[in-house]
Amino acid sequence: MITVTEATATAGALKRLSDEGVSIWLDDLSRKRISTGNLAVLVADRGVVGVTTNPSIFQAAIGSGDGYEEQLADLAVRGVTVEEAVRMMTTQDVRAAADVLRPVYDATDGRDGRVSIEVDPRLAHDTVATVAEARQLAWLVDRPNVMIKIPATEAGLPAITAVIAQGISVNVTLIFSLERYREVMAAYLAGLEQAAAKGLDVSAIHSVASFFVSRVDAEIDKRLTVLGTDEALALRGRAALANARLAYEAYEQVFGGDRWSALESSGANRQRPLWASTGVKDPSYKDTLYVDELVAPGTVNTMPEATLNATADHGDVRGDTVTGGYEQARADLAAVERLGISYDEVVGKLEDEGVAKFEVAWQELLDAVTKSLNSKGVDA
Repeated sequence: MITVTEATATAGALKRLSDEGVSIWLDDLSRKRISTGNLAVLVADRGVVGVTTNPSIFQAAIGSGDGYEEQLADLAVRGVTVEEAVRMMTTQDVRAAADVLRPVYDATDGRDGRVSIEVDPRLAHDTVATVAEARQLAWLVDRPNVMIKIPATEAGLPAITAVIAQGISVNVTLIFSLERYREVMAAYLAGLEQAAAKGLDVSAIHSVASFFVSRVDAEIDKRLTVLGTDEALALRGRAALANARLAYEAYEQVFGGDRWSALESSGANRQRPLWASTGVKDPSYKDTLYVDELVAPGTVNTMPEATLNATADHGDVRGDTVTGGYEQARADLAAVERLGISYDEVVGKLEDEGVAKFEVAWQELLDAVTKSLNSKGVDA
């Protein structure tokens, strides 16, 4: 983990990123990161203004047991179920992180200073259960700067609307396709409209839409490599950036339209695009690729710590690298399609795999906590 001295010495590129209108969020959380003061250092010296979590992050943190022993012992004595134990541990971490970030939340009028926690991934295809889980998580964390993560599945879309309509801020996750992204923005606007109709203060509701990046390249590059032609190989590493840039174009269109104008006049907040999965998976690519090339005002980039450190060390932040590239982005995706690689098939596969991976991570977390509880003499 980074020290204060290292952070202060290498924060230039990160400050330039913030100056360009990109909010830097950390894609990681653990109890040790909070208790050692590391998160506070990243906020103070590295410009981190938010935190995202997911089932895989909690599986890695809690599965290690580091920092959770005392709480696990207490939960074992109480004889709680494994699901309750996991919820108590994850929400405690999110609550503590939210307290660290509360000054940022206050200073930005709720725009940043956010900590996200995801609904049980096993509910991704159940609208009613997702809404109930979102309400429960918001109640358990009990902090105004929490965001509830809801996956952008077909069942997730009406859940997004319903949760926003109840005044709960939402981080929509696992977005891969441009069509689904437009549906997500529409779901958000519908939720705001319903909230306004009920007399809620829409200015207190915030949302981000997590558009996944590196996984798109990982899947399409694999297919391009199999084709092996010069034309195919020349397209490697271009599809994910093209996809994200066209997502930003869609964002500009939706939040420049008449439907949004009516809500904006009531004090509503835009649903910002959040670039997720920004750690580079191909070691032949520059490790800050999905930071350097996705700079645009009003966006969020949530980074694993390795990417955050790399950006601080040698990031190339040179202004807006998104809004001038729409035509090239369309050309790149069209070139991929001409080679017989179906965009719709790829993004559909990635959504299914994304949900499945989180379900596996969640089950592994449940299994690890079950083992810990049982080792303390409690039948979980």
